[in-house]
Amino acid sequence: MENSIQPPAQRSAGAGLFLYATTIFLSAFLLFQVQPVIARMILPWFGGSAAVWTTCMLFFQIVLLLGYLYVHWGVRTLTPRNHAYLHIGLLVVSLAVLPITPGVNWKPAGGQNPSAQILLLLAACVGAPYFLLSTTSPLLQSWYARSGKGVLPYRLFALSNFGSMLALISYPILVEPNLPSRMQGSAWSFAYVLFVALCAASGLTSIRGASAPASTEPGDPEDAAEAVAPTAGSFAMWISLAACPSALLLGVTTHLTQDVAAIPFLWVAPLILYLLTFILCFDSDGWYRRPIFLPLLAPALGGMAYLLWKGTEDFNMKILLSVFCASFFVCCMVCHGEMVKRKPHPKFLTGFYLALSVGGAIGGLFVGLVAPYLFNSYYEFPIAIVFCGFIAVAALVTDPKSRFYEGWGQWQVVLMVGAVLMLAIFVGRTVKLNVGEHRIVARNFYGSLRIRDDGDPNETNSYRTLLHGAINHGEEYVHPTRRREPLTYYCRDTGAGRAIRTRQEGVPQTVGVFGLGAGSLGGYARAGDHYKFYEINPMVRDLAMTEFFFLKESPAKAEVVLGDARLSLEREPKNDFDVLAVDCFSGDSIPVHLLTKEAIQLYFAHLKPNGILAIHVSNRYLDLEPVIERVTSNLGKQVVQIETEDDGDEGNCFSTTWVLVANSAEVFKHKVFDGSLKTVEVRQKLRMWTDDYSSLIGVLR
Repeated sequence: MENSIQPPAQRSAGAGLFLYATTIFLSAFLLFQVQPVIARMILPWFGGSAAVWTTCMLFFQIVLLLGYLYVHWGVRTLTPRNHAYLHIGLLVVSLAVLPITPGVNWKPAGGQNPSAQILLLLAACVGAPYFLLSTTSPLLQSWYARSGKGVLPYRLFALSNFGSMLALISYPILVEPNLPSRMQGSAWSFAYVLFVALCAASGLTSIRGASAPASTEPGDPEDAAEAVAPTAGSFAMWISLAACPSALLLGVTTHLTQDVAAIPFLWVAPLILYLLTFILCFDSDGWYRRPIFLPLLAPALGGMAYLLWKGTEDFNMKILLSVFCASFFVCCMVCHGEMVKRKPHPKFLTGFYLALSVGGAIGGLFVGLVAPYLFNSYYEFPIAIVFCGFIAVAALVTDPKSRFYEGWGQWQVVLMVGAVLMLAIFVGRTVKLNVGEHRIVARNFYGSLRIRDDGDPNETNSYRTLLHGAINHGEEYVHPTRRREPLTYYCRDTGAGRAIRTRQEGVPQTVGVFGLGAGSLGGYARAGDHYKFYEINPMVRDLAMTEFFFLKESPAKAEVVLGDARLSLEREPKNDFDVLAVDCFSGDSIPVHLLTKEAIQLYFAHLKPNGILAIHVSNRYLDLEPVIERVTSNLGKQVVQIETEDDGDEGNCFSTTWVLVANSAEVFKHKVFDGSLKTVEVRQKLRMWTDDYSSLIGVLR
C-alpha cells in the first residue's frame, strides 16, 4: 500500500509535465489555427490568389525563426528566473494587439507590392502573438530539461506537431463552415488569453523547478557536463535537412494546385504529411528505419521527376496525387528521420531547434520570395527534388553510425552521387522541354504565365494560348482575318456571349469584365462601346496588350483597371454597365469575396436597371451555381444558367457554365436566349455567403 503512494516530488513532476504538455499543445494548435484564420480575412483584399497563402507561410516561417532565436538567446544568456519573468512580461504585453482582426485601413489601393504589404499587415496584426506562440515548444522543453526531472523533452516536440496538425485539419472541416470570420478571430483571441495564462503558470513552475535539486533517477539523460557540443558541421546538416522538406512542401503544393488539379484544400494534404513526419520521427526512433525508407527514396525522387515530364499531366489525377503525396512523405521521413538521428543532448536543444527553424525559413524564403522574382517558371520544385537526393547522400556518408561511413567502399558512394547527378540531368532536360515549347514564359507574385502558339501561322485555324499553370486564360486565332473572334469560354453561344449580344442595334454598350486574361470578351466590342477590364496581375495586362489583338485592335474604348476587381469597383462612381462579366473563378484560387451578398449588391449598384450580371462558374470541383442562387434569390433577383459543350472538330470553344442574373425575368425573353436557359439548382440548406461567412465544404462536387 505504501508503494502505491507517490512521493510529493514525483507528484510535482507529473503535474509540471502535464502543465507543460497542455501549454505546448494549445500553443501549437493556435500557432497553426491562426494561419488560415488570418489568411481567410485578408485573402479577398489581394485577389484571392494562392500566392497570398504562400506569402503568409513565408511570414510565419520567418517569425518562427525569430522565436527560436529568442529562446536560444534567452537560454544562453539569462538565468531561468530572469528568462521566465521576461517571457511572462512579453506575454502580457502581447495581449494589447487583440483581437487579431485587421482593420479596413489595411486594404490595398492597387498597384502596390503585394508581398511587402501582406508581410507588414501580418506583422502588425498577429506578429506579437505568433512570435510568442512560436517560442513555446522549445522554451518549455528547455525549462523542463533544466529541471532535471529525468524525462527526455524531445517527445514534447511530437506533441507540438500533433497539435499543429489537428488545428490544420479542423479549420476547413469544423471552424470555417460554422463560424463567421469575425467570430473566428474573436474565438482565437479568447483562446490566446487562455494560453497566456497557462504559459505564465509554466514560467512560474519553471522558476520553482530550477531552484530544486535535479533528479538522478535511473534512466536520466547523460550528465549535461559530459554532453558533447554540436559542431559547425552538425548545424549545417540540421539546417540542410530542415530546408529540403520546407522547400519541397511549398514546391509540391504549388505543382499540385496549379499543374495537376486545382482542387480547393489540396494544399492541406502535403502540409499534413509534413507535420506527420515530424510527429513520427520525434515521437520515437523506431518510426524511421533506414532499411525501409532509404530504398524508397530513389523511386520517390525518380517518380516525382518523371511526373514533371511533358505529357504526364494527362495521367489519371488520382494516380498523380497519390504518387506525389507518397513520394513527398518518403522524402520528409528521410530528412526528418536523419535530423532526429543527429539530435543533441537536451542541453543543446535550443540550438537544435534554432537550426531547424533556420532551415525551414531558408526553404520558405527560396520558394516564396526568391524564386518568384529570380525564375520565370516553377524551377524551385525540380531543384528541391535534386537537393533532396544530394542531402540524403551527404547525411549517410557523414554519420558515424551509417554503414557508408566506414563499412562501405568509396565506389558505393560514387555510385550514389552518380545516381543523383543523373537525376539532376533528367530534371534539367524536363524543365527545358516544358519551357522551351512556349514563345513567352514569365512570372511574378501571382504565378507563372506562358504563351504558346499552335498550328501553322499561315493557316486560318492556328491560334495563340495564354496559360496560368494548368488553367487556360484565353486563346486567339493568329490569322489576321480571325484575330478578334472570341474563343474558349467566350464563344457566341456561351452565357457571356449571349448577354453581350442583347445589345440594341446602333446603341453603344458599356461592358465591365472582372479578369482580363487574353482580353477575349473584347472581341465583341464595336465602335462607340466602352469596355472596362479589371485585372489584379499587371503582367496579364502587359501580355494582353502586346501579344493578343482583342484590345490592341479594339474599335471601342478599352481600359484596364489594375487591382482587385471588387475593391476597385467600390472606389468608382456608378458605371451603368449593360453587362458585367465576373470571370475570376478557376481552380484553387476561388476569390469567394466576389460571390458574397455584399458583392452582388455592389454589382447591381453599377448595372443599369435592365443590365445583366454574367458569372463564369465552369469548374470540375465546385458547384458554385447554388451559391449564386442562394444570394440572388435573397436579393429578389432573377437567375438562370447557360451551359455549352465543346465545339468538336476545331476544339477552340470549350464546354462552359455561366450563371446570368438580372433584376427582371423580362431581360431573359430576348431572342438570343431562346432554347438556352436552364434553371439553377436550389439548395435550401446551403448557408448564404456574406463577407463574414463562406465555406467551400458545402459546394464540393
